[in-house]
Amino acid sequence: MSGMSASERARETGRRSPDSGEEPGPAETPADLTERPAGPAGTPDPIAKAWRDVVATARRSAADGLVVGTSGNVSARVGDTVLVTPSGVPYDRLGPGDAVGVDLDGRQILGDLAPTSELPLHLAVYADTGAAAVVHTHAVHATAVSTLVAEVPLVHYAAALLGGPVRTAAYARYGTPELADAMRAALRDRTGCLLANHGTVTYGDTLDQAYERTAQLEWLCRLWLTASSVPGHRPGLLTPAQLDEAAEALRSYGQPR
Repeated sequence: MSGMSASERARETGRRSPDSGEEPGPAETPADLTERPAGPAGTPDPIAKAWRDVVATARRSAADGLVVGTSGNVSARVGDTVLVTPSGVPYDRLGPGDAVGVDLDGRQILGDLAPTSELPLHLAVYADTGAAAVVHTHAVHATAVSTLVAEVPLVHYAAALLGGPVRTAAYARYGTPELADAMRAALRDRTGCLLANHGTVTYGDTLDQAYERTAQLEWLCRLWLTASSVPGHRPGLLTPAQLDEAAEALRSYGQPR
């Protein structure tokens, strides 16, 4: 089976969902998403494009050291369909025919592979926000900080990119509704949060934006850990007014759209 894709191996072995212990429900089984019909005016099929972007982002998170092995997960929403990385499959083994899709209630409607066990996190973000993408990682510095503080200290105005001081969601076991509820509270008026003793969650209008927020959060946590480790010194922190001033300036940052 060495030449098979991840989904082909799953079909060959009669794989069951590792999360539910049950056979996946009826779902579309694309042999190759590149064979799906194009969208309006010859544009690429949005589901196929979203899946390619999900896989590329997942691989990027591994290459950048934000996840190890099959930890972490990525999703993108296209209408009422959520494309999400599967449970327990290395990202470098995923191909066009391995797409996994669920509806907004979590029912699988695309693919053979079981969705990530962290699906409740992703669905909660989509239920509460207008997000089009979610990235969850186990970034080392951010996870370390999640064991130390209830809120990331304001050592840099990068916190404004995440909507303000980043909160740490209370600990709950991965894959549970309790963790999703804790995350929802921590994400109130924010675009990213820490999960205690676990990792990070960020979201955005695009996968690139969600990933950039993850990268900024990991950098912010690394900065605080570095500054707070100097013996005999405590990091100087920004005031809420200074953060608000930076947030206002950041609204016009970058190229005109």
